[in-house]
Amino acid sequence: MPIAAETELYAPVKAFLEGQGYVVKAEIHSCDLVAVRGEEPPVIVELKKRFTLELLLQGVDRLAVTDAVYLAVPQPGRRASGPSPYDSNVKKLCRRLGLGLLIVDPARSERHRVEVLLDPVPYTPRKDRKRATRLLGEHARRAGDPNRGGSTRVPIVTAYRQDALRCARLLHAGGPMTLKALRAAGAPADVAKILQQDVYGWFERVERSTYHVSEGGVQGIAIFAYALEDA
Repeated sequence: MPIAAETELYAPVKAFLEGQGYVVKAEIHSCDLVAVRGEEPPVIVELKKRFTLELLLQGVDRLAVTDAVYLAVPQPGRRASGPSPYDSNVKKLCRRLGLGLLIVDPARSERHRVEVLLDPVPYTPRKDRKRATRLLGEHARRAGDPNRGGSTRVPIVTAYRQDALRCARLLHAGGPMTLKALRAAGAPADVAKILQQDVYGWFERVERSTYHVSEGGVQGIAIFAYALEDA
């Protein structure tokens, strides 16, 4: 049966912590559960029927009291709404904030009702140098600022698309051209790769090393005319 109230999570979590030697009490200064063991810092657990922003904010607030803060939610069912606690991005977010994560499944045996997905430990993410290099490379190569931040469901004008547009414009203006002639006319250094891969279907090979713009390329020039205005 699905969890009907947050209070149904309390008993399993309390039993789980008591099994580790904690003295557990509920509703202390707005905290759903507070567990104390000897002279150790207190453990605070916030309970919710599903993973929500409200739960996350409560956990962050409790970090002002102790570093040992857990968020507890039920085992998500097939029809559960909202983000799943098992989602890698959810776990990554909890790690970044230093929050622990508990899953409660009353259907399991008493010993296994509570699963620890994450313990609250300090998190220092490793920087992805390759990703940072690609990010800065794209920023440097892209001419002007042809996109609008927050756009969805519209093609993004990348530096690669801008290079392909330059090639299409040259071919549209000059007719079929060789790779050598394109380079001499100012095409990107990797013009051969762009025309051979033809990612957007804008080019057609006339003969060896000679290309002209396709009908799709002419349409692309019209659609993305703004993309090179600042170039």
